[in-house]
Amino acid sequence: MIKLMKSTFYEEQKTKDVLCEFIQKTNRLSMGKKCLEFEKKFAKYQGRKHAIFFNSGSSANLALLASIRDIGNLYMNDEVAFSAVTWATNVMPIIQNNFTPVPIDVNIDNLNMCEDQLATKIKQTNIKVVFLTNLLGFSSNIKRIAKLCKKHNIILLEDNCESLGSIVDKKKLGNFGLASTFSFFVGHHLSTIEGGMVCTDNAILAEALRMTRAHGWSRDVQDETLKNNLKVSNYISDFHENYTFYALGYNLRPTELNAVIGLEQLKYIEQMNNKREENFQIFSKCIKRNKDISRFNLTHMDFVSNFAFPVLFNNEETMRMYACKFRDAGVEVRPIVGGNIVAQPFFNQHRCGHVYPNADKIANCGFYLPNNPELTVNEIKVICELLK
Repeated sequence: MIKLMKSTFYEEQKTKDVLCEFIQKTNRLSMGKKCLEFEKKFAKYQGRKHAIFFNSGSSANLALLASIRDIGNLYMNDEVAFSAVTWATNVMPIIQNNFTPVPIDVNIDNLNMCEDQLATKIKQTNIKVVFLTNLLGFSSNIKRIAKLCKKHNIILLEDNCESLGSIVDKKKLGNFGLASTFSFFVGHHLSTIEGGMVCTDNAILAEALRMTRAHGWSRDVQDETLKNNLKVSNYISDFHENYTFYALGYNLRPTELNAVIGLEQLKYIEQMNNKREENFQIFSKCIKRNKDISRFNLTHMDFVSNFAFPVLFNNEETMRMYACKFRDAGVEVRPIVGGNIVAQPFFNQHRCGHVYPNADKIANCGFYLPNNPELTVNEIKVICELLK
């Protein structure tokens, strides 16, 4: 079976050895110095000032929206736009934080948020935040989206959980807005088993994220500005300070174990991403002469750190035929992320009768197949023959 992801980690045995050695020597496994070290090194890799480590990418999304609310940039019922093809936990935090979700259809040729649709929605609604998803390592015309947001004073956020390392106009995805989120779940570009990150250059937002991550208290806060803004009393005794809760929070903390794995995997990140991009180019060439398969237009991208290779067919019947063909050959295939997320049961009460034809087509006529850095030459040949 050619699976979407073979191992829990890249260079799995070496990573397990490092983890075992750490467990034997450390006297602390809960969030501590290793988490801080991973945050600093990941921020440097991404090219951001701050990185805040969470127990999952989904938690990172939840905390990011909650923290933007806590620093006074969002209010209850404010409208938050999102990509109609995404993962559920990009949308659920919008609803969970009592904001109003506004779906935006996607482009067929890059699977990402349609900038024309967004421009139209901005005229029709009062969008305060655009939380776009950089799907499968791909990008929309993100420079135009960033300009639209700047022009209309809209906060731009990127869910970059599937696009770690992708580059547009010499800039890594995840660096075009106020903040971005990343997932380190097994099978993603970098695995810490479970884990996620928020990156930003905004110091106040970074402190709010640290509060939100751990109960709403301030003991992880390094700058007193946010804490002082949230105080209802000018004096809180030293005895009570560590148990004073300044904001609505959760327990979304990672562990030192996750951080140790992350630090080890970060050593291989360029190697892993280069292999994903190389595989992507090979698969892209294979589909060029296949009239059953749509072509993607990613000429605006400098580097595609592909999460999994999406295949979009002309109709649903053809898709089902190919899905059977791949499965019979022992190749794992899945629907393209969450498909049209607006059609998912949890979103029922928010549909409002709108239609999203491109998202529907991607949901009904597409699937994705393995692209991971451990694919062998033989496995790539099998996939190429099926794609041809």
